Amino acid sequence: MLPFEEADIKAATTVAQRHAAAGLDPELDKVYEHIKALDPTGRRFARVLRDTIDQLLNGEVTGRYDWKTLFKTEKTHAGTLVEINLQREFRFADGAAMDYQIAGVDVDCKYSQQFGGWMIPPEAVGHLCLLAWADDYKSLWSIGLVRIRNEWLNTGNNRDLKLTIKAEHRDKIQWMWRDENLPENVLLHMDATDRDAVFTASSGQRRLNELFRRAQKRRIGRNVVRTVAQQKDYMKRVRGNGGSRSALRTEGILIMGDYASHREIAGQLGLPIPDEGEFVSVRVAPSRPHHGDALRVSLDGKQWVLAQPDDPVEPAPALPSHTRQDSR
Repeated sequence: MLPFEEADIKAATTVAQRHAAAGLDPELDKVYEHIKALDPTGRRFARVLRDTIDQLLNGEVTGRYDWKTLFKTEKTHAGTLVEINLQREFRFADGAAMDYQIAGVDVDCKYSQQFGGWMIPPEAVGHLCLLAWADDYKSLWSIGLVRIRNEWLNTGNNRDLKLTIKAEHRDKIQWMWRDENLPENVLLHMDATDRDAVFTASSGQRRLNELFRRAQKRRIGRNVVRTVAQQKDYMKRVRGNGGSRSALRTEGILIMGDYASHREIAGQLGLPIPDEGEFVSVRVAPSRPHHGDALRVSLDGKQWVLAQPDDPVEPAPALPSHTRQDSR
């Protein structure tokens, strides 16, 4: 995108000022409603942000799970990847002057891991900006829209003259989703002792076994599995027939995936329900009187509950089979 001439910027700003003075911005409203129709719950946006961070970490090759371990050039590239991945997910058309055209309106896209750190180029003044923020340490994300006005921007001192929105004007941002839960980076948030135990195991399979043993009752995504296994056939290492599911069954541990039957079991036990490409592990025990009114599920002709610390270790029941059509 080429920078606007100064007269173009002033003209665009004047339009924005008139809209703001009247408390109206029909284009912003139009884009807002269009995006909300595409993703009513924000689930798709959250997944793109999660996947983009994981793409940068590239755990299968590097073993990394922490944003701080990225090179500066990789962090700088994050905004471009978010822009590309959102366009792929939502099939936004290319904009005439900005990144996208959404509902017939030019919209620029800016991402920052630091809230308020969006770098706004001079040519975006007068245009709508889609502002994305995600923080892997807080496990939060936000998406908002704002029409950029020159007087709302800090004075820039970098070479490409990019500016940031003044803190006192961030209230002008129309949030579509604010401080929503980002799918957890389990490795980042694990207890350090548990994480060390996972990574010091001698093989990819043993590392995965240790992960499901130590990170119970948490959604474990495909990228976490990939990072721990560091093998091409990493998903195979989770399933039965020699994977973690069969290896840990003798310890009373169930590993539920995203199959409908597994999701139902997780729900009956009051566990987080695995989303696509996710797993949840937990140790179970046969229901006994001391379990009281604990949530339970019927498997292999018995009632099973979440195991209490003092329950003896007993082999877990077999999980229901699933059809090839249901398999992922």
